[in-house]
Formats: sequence, structure tokens, C-alpha cells
Amino acid sequence: MNARPDNPGPGLAVAHCLRETDIFDGRIVGLGYEALDPGLHLPEYCDAGYLLPYPSAGDSTFLERIALIKEREQIDALIPCLDAELPSVTRLLSEIERMGIATYLPSPDQLELRNKDRLEELAAHAGIEAPRTKPVADAQFFFECTRRGWEFPLVVKGLFYDAAIVRSPDQAVTAFKRIAAQWGLPVLVQEFLEGEEVNLTGVADGNGRLLSPVMMKKLALTDKGKAWSGITVSDDTLLEASRSLVERTRWRGPLEVEVMREPDGAYRLIEINPRFPAWVYLTAGAGHNALDTLLRLMRGERLDCEEPAPAGVIYLRYAEDTILPLEEYESVVMNGWRTPLEPHQESSP
Repeated sequence: MNARPDNPGPGLAVAHCLRETDIFDGRIVGLGYEALDPGLHLPEYCDAGYLLPYPSAGDSTFLERIALIKEREQIDALIPCLDAELPSVTRLLSEIERMGIATYLPSPDQLELRNKDRLEELAAHAGIEAPRTKPVADAQFFFECTRRGWEFPLVVKGLFYDAAIVRSPDQAVTAFKRIAAQWGLPVLVQEFLEGEEVNLTGVADGNGRLLSPVMMKKLALTDKGKAWSGITVSDDTLLEASRSLVERTRWRGPLEVEVMREPDGAYRLIEINPRFPAWVYLTAGAGHNALDTLLRLMRGERLDCEEPAPAGVIYLRYAEDTILPLEEYESVVMNGWRTPLEPHQESSP
């Protein structure tokens, strides 16, 4: 439930979509990793909030926490929103489902397929090309890369998350060390592509069908390259590539497909994310609420394929202040959860 201005997570937007679905009127429990994650403290989107252990703490610790939340909140469904937590959830799927918690997620093999070091294989499924990508375990590579045919600027990426555009060996080494410290080795190096990025999000039913597709072009970016505003578009090549990828991999659950449309009209697959993007609230605004589709699949409905969302719907992200009593923040820090106070209940004198 983080909402960092330069790199927000999808959780808050997912909760926003849930509030606007046609079939859901229950309670939403927000999950986060930091007591200052704003979404944990916004009762209009989250009726309660809990901290999770970082994935590095191990599967058993994660499972114990989910069991505690289930006992306290009687949750019926779990919607992971971060790449790094998905491997744990898929490994523990049978235990989670035995608790009576429903999910709708890709398989472990599908998750492994979308790893950034297998991008060329994914691109072949989509029927388009991919930028050249190389795993790197030693920062010395960046002082020798031009002799190996890698010209700056380059993109330095983590295996699961994070990316930086670098224009010199020194910038590359700095980015390499930062990403390796947070996400581990190897770090990926990718050729930098000029062009226009276009993204698609939707839900795949596990039988080769892509449901509720919404395509978006970024209009304004943060300094990390994340969308600050965007507009729905119609792009037949992106749509067909996404449908091909879903059909050939039998993808199950949410996904985001990112492509670069180069000046000569060629398309390159940048990556596929195995969860909803931070801009997923645009799907509700465009009349294709992705969370409505996901919930219907989770309860076993057979859905018809829809036409893509119409072009020309704009979203604008903005920063907003929220006020909360000290007791609420202390509860998250000390106990790991936000007790369900009335919205902005005042502290005692």
C-alpha cells in the first residue's frame, strides 16, 4: 500500500478499483511493508491495514502472518500486488487455499517464464522482438562494455524490479550497486530503446483468453520513468501481441504487457509484469474495471471476451495529504496492524 510519488505500488489503485466494482461491497484489508505506507491509513480504501514480513524473511514467516490476518479479519481472497512477493505466494498456494483464501494467479512456471532474463523467449510467444539483454554479476563489465558492442546509454535492471537509464560507466556502476543491494545478483543490462512506450493490462483466464484489455500511453513521467498521467489508446499490434502471449503461455491472472514502439514502427517487448500496474485505476475510469473481472473469475464465472477499452480517457495522478492520530501509527509500528478506527478519529488530549 505504498504511494511513493516517484514509484507507487499498485495496491492503493487496486483497492480504489475494488471500491468501484459492481459485485464487491465487503471489507478491504491493506497489506504493506512500512508503517508509513499511506494506503494503510486511508479508511476510504482500506478498512484495516497490516504489515507483512519482507520476502527475505522466508515462506514460513510469510505464511504465519497470513494465518494471523485470516484469523483476525476473516479474509476470503488475496490479491498480491508486488513482483517480489508472488514467488512466495505461489509456492504456498495450497496452504493459503486450505485456509479458505481464494487467489487467481500465474503458476510458478509462468512466473519463471516472465523473468527479465527470459525476455527473448517471452517476445517469441508474443510474436515481436525484444531488446538485447544480458545478466551481469560484476560491475567491471561497464568499463569494458563498449568493446563488447554495448553502447551507452544502457538500461540497468533488477531481476524483479527497478530500472535506471545510465549514460556512463560511473552512472552504471552506481545503479548496479544500488539495484544489486536491494534485489540481488545478477543485475540485467539492456539496450536502450528510443520510441514511445505503450502498455496493456488485463486479466487472463488460464485457458488462453485475455479479458478486459485496457491500453495506455504515458503522457507524463516521474524521474523513475513511472506514469504520472496517461491516456487510453487503441493499438492493434500491442493487442494482438498480448493475446498471442496469453494464448501460448496459458497465462492465469493479472498481467501488464509493456512494449516500445520505435520511430520506424517496429515493436519491442520490454517486459511483462505478473500483476496489475500502478495505473490500474484507469481501467475503472475507462469502463473495464479489471478488479471486477478478476473477482468474477475467482468465483468461477465464465466471461465473454470484450473489446478493448475506448481510446481517449485520461488519468492524472496527484499527491494528497492524509491526517491520522498518533495512536493509529503507533499501532502499526508496535503491533503490525492498524486498528479499525473511525476515519480521522481524534486522539485523546
